[in-house]
Amino acid sequence: MSSQPRLIALVGPFQSGKTALFEALAKRCGGAGPGARGEQRGAGDSAAEARSHGPSLESAVATVEYLGDRYTFVDCPGSVEFAYAASLALPACDAAVVVCEQDERKLPQLELTLRELEELGVPHLLFLNKIDVASVGVREALAALQTVSRAPLLLRQLPIMTDGRATGFIDLALERAFVYRDGAPSETIELPASETEHEKEERFHMLETLADHDDRLMEDLIMEVEPERARIFADLASELRGNHAVSVLLGSATKGAGVTRLLKALRHEAPGLAETRARLGVPDDGPPLAYALKTSHPGFGGKITTARVLRGAFREGQTVTGAGEGAGRVAGFAAPADAGGQQDGAQAGETVGFLRLDEIASGEAFSTEAIVDAPAAPQPPSPVHSVALHVRDRKDDVRLSSALSKLVEEDPSLSVETRPELGELRLCGQGDMHLRAAVDRLASRYQIAVTTETPGVGFQETFRAAAAAHGRHKKQSGGHGQFGDVKIEVRPLERGAGFVFEDKIVGGAVPRQYIPSVEAGCRAWAEQGPLGYPVVDFAVALVDGGFHTVDSSDAAFQAAARIAMNEAAASVGTVLLEPVLAVTVTAPASATAAVTQLVTGRRGQILGYDARPGWDGWIALEALAPEAEMDAFIVPLRSATAGVGSYAARFEKMAEAPAEATRERQAMRRAG
Repeated sequence: MSSQPRLIALVGPFQSGKTALFEALAKRCGGAGPGARGEQRGAGDSAAEARSHGPSLESAVATVEYLGDRYTFVDCPGSVEFAYAASLALPACDAAVVVCEQDERKLPQLELTLRELEELGVPHLLFLNKIDVASVGVREALAALQTVSRAPLLLRQLPIMTDGRATGFIDLALERAFVYRDGAPSETIELPASETEHEKEERFHMLETLADHDDRLMEDLIMEVEPERARIFADLASELRGNHAVSVLLGSATKGAGVTRLLKALRHEAPGLAETRARLGVPDDGPPLAYALKTSHPGFGGKITTARVLRGAFREGQTVTGAGEGAGRVAGFAAPADAGGQQDGAQAGETVGFLRLDEIASGEAFSTEAIVDAPAAPQPPSPVHSVALHVRDRKDDVRLSSALSKLVEEDPSLSVETRPELGELRLCGQGDMHLRAAVDRLASRYQIAVTTETPGVGFQETFRAAAAAHGRHKKQSGGHGQFGDVKIEVRPLERGAGFVFEDKIVGGAVPRQYIPSVEAGCRAWAEQGPLGYPVVDFAVALVDGGFHTVDSSDAAFQAAARIAMNEAAASVGTVLLEPVLAVTVTAPASATAAVTQLVTGRRGQILGYDARPGWDGWIALEALAPEAEMDAFIVPLRSATAGVGSYAARFEKMAEAPAEATRERQAMRRAG
């Protein structure tokens, strides 16, 4: 047993029952019980946005005590749109409980979860939830689950079925039978005679798996000697801590079934803080060190940084420094699951709220001294969806910037982007629900109402062909008049060349002091072409002109240049240029046809397919696609890939849009 608190993450696919298990664990340990669906939740979700949206939107933390040991459980969101919350918490966790169910539709999501745990090296076991309503056998379910786990799955329990319903289980290590009691620990019963042979068979399978890393146990099995129970449990702990095999326990979170056995498995088998430090490369000796799992701005008392102390102890008033050299003074401590609860300090192994560490970010380690060896924060995923924000009340403009900064600090998988050329402020994130939750939080927590719109596209224009044009500006209104006269030649340039101005005046047809005015007039005209977009990639040559010794001026020649540009554009026309993105789509190989259809249906050009590196049964599809067609692409992509498909995009080039798109913009321009 560990004398220091353990930190255990609850992870798994969307709606697998993590929050129900989180609350059942708290209740079994003497804390708050499960919150009824449709009512305010218990320990799992405190934010108003979480209650209104249903699924967990952020990590929730609660510390409990069981048989004299303390455990902090982190309930991580299951939706892929909020998955970065789990990524931030997992590095500092001692172990993870993967909550899953017998639903093949959720296997791709489960694979994402298991892959992250495997890559981080976090020890984990599976809690096969909803066993009371399962429609397939456990062995069949295990075979399906094994397809998404690199490590072998180790079945630890057998369900006892009564009238087609699981009413209890047989513990294969203890060789004891238990019957479920709603909301209470299971009761020991006699091993059903009808299950004796099945129990022996499944127990032998379990021992065979354990023997892969225990030669002595292998000898016992070969010699048909009954192994010592203590050795079996020692091997179970070794398998978990070494990530050699993944134990599978059964239960029903909503009924509290299997919860006690899960707690006992964690108590005897889960690693402690020393092993976690070793995994993270953190030396045992050194100044106090903590890792920030989560940041929140609850609206009272300032910022709360929920962090796990990896080494040493912190006290109020200490100055701490982050890996990014951000410094702050510890103002106090709060128990994360009880915003009003205060405590005197933070000891090694504890997960507590550090008050008002304004310079410390989520996923960052901090210490009382310069940081040398500390876990690195996982990088936030690239945004895949965005909306343009507009405040409903202009007086909220200033407050919006501050509120968005706090939202991004709480959830770094959100980002804010300013597009001055489009007059847009964009909120970017991991999907439609992710952004809607953020907008709801702006309203509920910061009282800032915003409207959202589809982001604009950075269209441009360029000339279809070369043209010659003449522009004359002549105006007489009493006194000095205005006179400017220019002749220009315009020609298109290659993509990306920008604007080029050439002075070909000879003989002083246009005085030298007015030539920059002609260039300025051309540049001003190019800010908005005939279709309403910036005109790019063209050259203007000033070849001739005329002036008046009294009436010519900078303004007159700028006006003449704009007239000439209008004439050139009218004579040959402009074409619409659209931004084209280089897109990489990752998805299960089974969805290849659907993904291909989605991309080509948005005018995408498929460049090729490849196996996703390190991901068996996944593809990486490369394509070029117009930015105008990629709005909300993530929504049908997720729908076609059981929620796990994603993509990354970067600007590749500007390309001529189809003639139909140009005609559409012309019509919009005339109508507007």
